[in-house]
Order: sequence, then C-alpha cells, then structure tokens
Amino acid sequence: MDLGLKGARVVVTGGASGIGLAVAKAFAAEGADAAIWDLSPDTEARAEEVSREFGARAIGRVVDVTDRDAVRAAFEDAETRLGHIDHVVHSAARGSGKFGFPFLRLEPSDWPRVLEVNVMGMVNVAHQAAPALIRRRSGSMTFIASVAGQIGSQTDPPYSASKAANINFAQCMAKDLAPHGVRVNTVCPGMVKTPLNHGIWRAWNDGQPDAEKVDYETWSAEKIRKVVPLGTWQSASDVANMVVFLGSARASQITGQTINVDGGFVMHW
Repeated sequence: MDLGLKGARVVVTGGASGIGLAVAKAFAAEGADAAIWDLSPDTEARAEEVSREFGARAIGRVVDVTDRDAVRAAFEDAETRLGHIDHVVHSAARGSGKFGFPFLRLEPSDWPRVLEVNVMGMVNVAHQAAPALIRRRSGSMTFIASVAGQIGSQTDPPYSASKAANINFAQCMAKDLAPHGVRVNTVCPGMVKTPLNHGIWRAWNDGQPDAEKVDYETWSAEKIRKVVPLGTWQSASDVANMVVFLGSARASQITGQTINVDGGFVMHW
C-alpha cells in the first residue's frame, strides 16, 4: 500500500533502537526522510544504516529531550538539513529501572527522572514542533505511550503514570491543534521485546529467591500466555506500521485517538 509519504520529513525521538528505530525505518521504506534523535552515541551510525538500506535521507543527532535548548537546536538543524518537518514521532522514554510492585518498594526519589524524560521530554518536543506544524496547517504528531498508561501496570508505577500523562496531554493537543489541520494521536504498544521490557524482568528477577529465579524467555513466555489473547509478542515493526499509517493521508480523519497495538491485551467495552 502506497501511503503517499514519499518526500515527507519526520523527526523520530528515541530513534536509535527498538520501536523508534523501527519507526524511522518504516517511514524511510515509504520514501520519507528522517531526523533520528537519541541519547545513544550510535545515533549517527543508525541513521547512516537507515539511509543506506532505504535510499532515503536520514540524519542522526544525539539529543536529550529533557534539555529544551537541545531540542530547539536539533529541530532547527533538521529543518535546515531536510526541509520543513511534516511529522513528529516521540518514542524516547525510560523506566525507573526497578520492579515497583508494590509501589512502596520504590522511593519518591525513583520518580523524578522518569517523569522528566517521559513527560517533560514530550512537552519539550511538542512545544518545539507544534508552531512549525501550525504555520503549515498540516502534519501530525504521534506519541508512543504504553498499555501501562491505561491499566495502571504495577510493575513500574512511575513509568505507568508517565504514560497515562502522555495519553492525556496528546488528547489536549489534539483538541488544540485540530483547527490548524494538525493531527495528534497516541500509540500504545503491549508486550514488545525492548531493552525497557528486558529491564523490567531483570529488576523483578533480581528480587526473587534463588530457587524462584527464571530466565527472561521463560518469564516473558508465561506473561504472554496469561495476558495477551493473541498469544504472541508484538514486534517493534507492528507498532511502527501503525505509527506510519497515522502519519499518512489515509488517516486524515484520525486525531485524539489512543490506539493499542497489543494483541488484545487491553480491551475496552
């Protein structure tokens, strides 16, 4: 399916690995150019790989989304090198690095960095991108949240709370920006093999008695069996496919939505 994205330009935060990298590749496969932002020192190398693989322009830049000045400079650089930005996909996020059930296992000091990256990082990106999209009266912003933001996942309360904030703020923006022709949506992955998911297992496993420790594959397979009706992992590419669709003209009447790519993990009725 041709999504009509050839020549479009997208900024992808958290784009050097996992879902973010899959998103950058999916846009590039449609002929779009990508500015890939990440904290990883490998960001430029990942962008070069995307460019070689798909023939689209891809530029990489190390960016801390909690630094508003850095976000501003990176956005201006992307516009200078690629041209006006049509779409923004915000995937950069982090967890507490601890297993948070019950929440009293955590300290209040475990919360600020998660909220700074996951909430204020989103705010910084949105405040930088929105004026440019408003001026053009077109474009989209898509935010990667999580089913954890809908169900109050107890494995990492700071992460869950931050993802709920992502969903809510995206809805606020969707209402504000709709009169300007700018669409805003949220995509919520379910169970995806990412470094963050692996970290949740490690934090849980480290706290178990030796006799009850299990390897990642055993732990995750059991969890998939219990909570995912389709019975399989979701891949980063599964999530990316939805994100790219939402950026296309085929989704021109979709805004303010929270779309789960979760194998049926979360069902609302």
